[in-house]
Amino acid sequence: MAEIKSHEFEGFLQRSVSAYRIYVIYGPDRGLVSERAGQIAGKSSVSLDDPFSLIKLDIGDLNKDPGRLLDEAGTIGLFGGEKLLWVRGAANEKYLVDALDQLSQKPLDATSIIVEAGDLKKGSLLRKLAEGKRSIVAIPCYSDDARALNGLIDNELAPEGLRITPAARQALIELIGGDRIASRNEVRKLALYCRGMETIEEHHVTEIIGDASAISVDDAVDAILSGNTGNFLHAMQKITASKTAVFLVIQACLKQFQLLDTMRAEMDEKRLQATEVMQTHGRHLHFRRKPIIEQALRTWNADAIVRETSRLQSAILQTRRRPSLEDSIALQTLLSTTLQSGRRG
Repeated sequence: MAEIKSHEFEGFLQRSVSAYRIYVIYGPDRGLVSERAGQIAGKSSVSLDDPFSLIKLDIGDLNKDPGRLLDEAGTIGLFGGEKLLWVRGAANEKYLVDALDQLSQKPLDATSIIVEAGDLKKGSLLRKLAEGKRSIVAIPCYSDDARALNGLIDNELAPEGLRITPAARQALIELIGGDRIASRNEVRKLALYCRGMETIEEHHVTEIIGDASAISVDDAVDAILSGNTGNFLHAMQKITASKTAVFLVIQACLKQFQLLDTMRAEMDEKRLQATEVMQTHGRHLHFRRKPIIEQALRTWNADAIVRETSRLQSAILQTRRRPSLEDSIALQTLLSTTLQSGRRG
């Protein structure tokens, strides 16, 4: 079993990362998951701008071709050398777990695999596999505590030679912390704003920093499911301003519709009410989100959920094929889903 705690990650990155070939990075802080995946990729011997050595796969790609991960891992690169497979958007897909289980049983001499996942509950298939295999390293990513936030602030302000007063530091900590990438971007914005000064005061923080702790992909997804266009656009504005990848929203929305598909199928098969299905499949949801999911189950029928899931998967595929239009494709698709939810509600 190899699990890297948050305070152990920097040491692991510097000393032990090359001892493993398969990395499962998961947790509620999507920005931190993405950041740590990028740091591990940077430590590999693969050039990250070489499309023949670095293969990025979205879970939607694997949904359409469940055997692809095994095929890619077993294929020798066009020019030989090391190869990195980078999977984004994983949850507890059985075909992915089975593939990783199979790959973990034999040495991967020239292939490394990074899997970015969401908030995996203890005992879930992917997390259980990662924590139970010596050849796989599990890296949980939870929201930064005060110690981690202080370290982040110091690391970002040091290059500018800036000091920060205790009051300003406290005010800053209260406004960041929900997402690592969003927090880092907010501190960098503050450093740029105060460049040339000696000390950051509390009023500088309140003048320039938004509430990055409130930036949540879940807020956008909840607005989509509720059909609330105003809340959706507001959430997307905050996410965009924080430099958080818009792709994360469409990815999270797809996962939510996949969950709705499972729950709706059980409702129809067993003739259950939405509240009854929520007692089993909705236990892991935050209490504030449960009424929204329950209402979505009532307003979206099975056929509509399948169609919307397919449309979201298609949109994700389009963002991979046309990365320059990723934000536009994601925003247009998600806005359309929001409007459909509103009409159904």
